[in-house]
Amino acid sequence: MNDEDLGTYQPLTYFQMMEVSLRELLVEKGVITEAEVEQAMGEIRARSPERGAKMVARAWLDPAYKARMLADGSKAAEELGFEVPGLRLIVVENTPETHNVIVCTLCSCYPRMLLGLPPDWYKSRNYRSRVVREPRAVLEEFGTKIPDGVAIRVHDSTADMRYLVLPMRPAGTESLTEDQLAALVTRDSLIGVSLPNRHR
Repeated sequence: MNDEDLGTYQPLTYFQMMEVSLRELLVEKGVITEAEVEQAMGEIRARSPERGAKMVARAWLDPAYKARMLADGSKAAEELGFEVPGLRLIVVENTPETHNVIVCTLCSCYPRMLLGLPPDWYKSRNYRSRVVREPRAVLEEFGTKIPDGVAIRVHDSTADMRYLVLPMRPAGTESLTEDQLAALVTRDSLIGVSLPNRHR
């Protein structure tokens, strides 16, 4: 570390220190190797919201799959070949009467296996505290205006439970293929802070 680095250095948080300590202990004991850790981290960094978008597009086209997805999100993900190891995935559906938003108030629990790494704003204290207290105002800051007559439900993720929003299908998309529909689904719409892109 040089003198320039000292100006930007931030001390590790408690959970970062725990992660480093545990990783180093597992490597020292021969349970895993540094190469395996790097490979796993590379795979996580390479993930995108594409998997979650594929689930939504399938649900828009297949009512039976949609019903299974709402009943058991983990099994529905596995149907498409997406593993959700050791977690319960709950899918919440947006309707004309209800809009859903996801948060993790304690840290940044997030369905990484389906959406990739969480955005910085999702992990911020500002978002985690405010979206619970004033969700309508927070959504407006994302450019998402939810009509007053629509209820907003905020879902708090936990260490063993993740949420995924099933957005409403945009109007005028009846002729689109599954891949074309998936292209309309954004990461933010799967979190609930925005709506899917409109088909042009």
